[in-house]
Amino acid sequence: MEISFDNTQVAFAYKSDKELKGARFLFNTMNYPWFSAMGVRLTPFLMKTGLPIHGIIRKTIFKQFVGGETLEQTAEVGKVLSEYNVKVILDYGVEGKEGEDSFEHATEEFIKVINYAASQKNIPFISIKITGLARFGLLQIMNEAPRLRSGIHDHEVENEEWNKVRERTFRVCAAAAEKGIGVLVDAEESWIQDPIDRLTMEMMELFNKDKVVVFNTIQLYRHDRLRFMKLSHQIAQQQGFLLGVKIVRGAYMEKERARAAQYGYPSPIQPDKSFADGDYNAAVEYCINNLDGLSVIIASHNEYSNLRAAELLDSKGIAHNHPHVHFSQLYGMSDNITFNLAKEGYAVSKYLPFGPIRDVIPYLMRRAQENSSLNGQTSRELTLIEKELQRRKGK
Repeated sequence: MEISFDNTQVAFAYKSDKELKGARFLFNTMNYPWFSAMGVRLTPFLMKTGLPIHGIIRKTIFKQFVGGETLEQTAEVGKVLSEYNVKVILDYGVEGKEGEDSFEHATEEFIKVINYAASQKNIPFISIKITGLARFGLLQIMNEAPRLRSGIHDHEVENEEWNKVRERTFRVCAAAAEKGIGVLVDAEESWIQDPIDRLTMEMMELFNKDKVVVFNTIQLYRHDRLRFMKLSHQIAQQQGFLLGVKIVRGAYMEKERARAAQYGYPSPIQPDKSFADGDYNAAVEYCINNLDGLSVIIASHNEYSNLRAAELLDSKGIAHNHPHVHFSQLYGMSDNITFNLAKEGYAVSKYLPFGPIRDVIPYLMRRAQENSSLNGQTSRELTLIEKELQRRKGK
């Protein structure tokens, strides 16, 4: 293989000097955990007060990690990425809403995004969150009561509410199947994940007969998820449908540990990072060894995991752009991985959220927390940006 994730000229070819310096300033700020922690706590509150901080957010963290507030703005980012053979996973950034009107609005927006994606050459997938379509409390009830998992319950109101969630999810997946667009169902907190898994498997059985339309997200920082992924594959084989999986390490680690400690149950999180890395790389290998029955999106910022996947494809003589293998990184992070993979002909995309600033605040706060807690990631981003600025300066 002739691939290097240290090639900053390829990684940042799409960014101007001004944009690179802006990214450097932002990541430098995130390198101070206390500053990020303060921002995470204060920003949602300040947004509600009406203070004029929208402009600051828009020019900094929003610009780095989000495509735009509208589809039209996001189209400009998608156009730039397409020039470098990088595809897009579109994510309408709505989550944690309440009320049937909000859920119906989100459903229509997801379908609108699907229709838009179908009109573009470089948008093969969209991402959805079930918390954009369902009440968090309902998902928690479904997760905690075993009898609810089979759909049997004494309370007709909750049965009716869950049926509406299923119907909304069905409409989104049916629109995607008709338009030839993949739907990635995001993973969420462990205490609401079980009904999301079951609903996603139900949609797979309906829509993944001949090609993979629906994908579940597997968070491998949980110690039970590698086994769950393999079990999902067995079920898919038995039921005669194709499995779709997006494999990630995860985004709720600190919240998960804190809740487990608060309520006194065993933490679902791996003992340490080495276990998460081990399970992630095992998942990559399992998926690439079973491409006849599943489709995988390798969503990772870990250089070794991406290299390992690329090496496995090469060693098995599998095409870099095999239709059942796709790589992905978040927009605004790990450009050294994304653009160097794209240059070598691998199918790779940027996960690109969009939406009004107030709606994407939860996503932005997770990015701030992630980059401040994973100090190595932030330092790596800064090192690569500095390297490229120095290279340009020396030209």
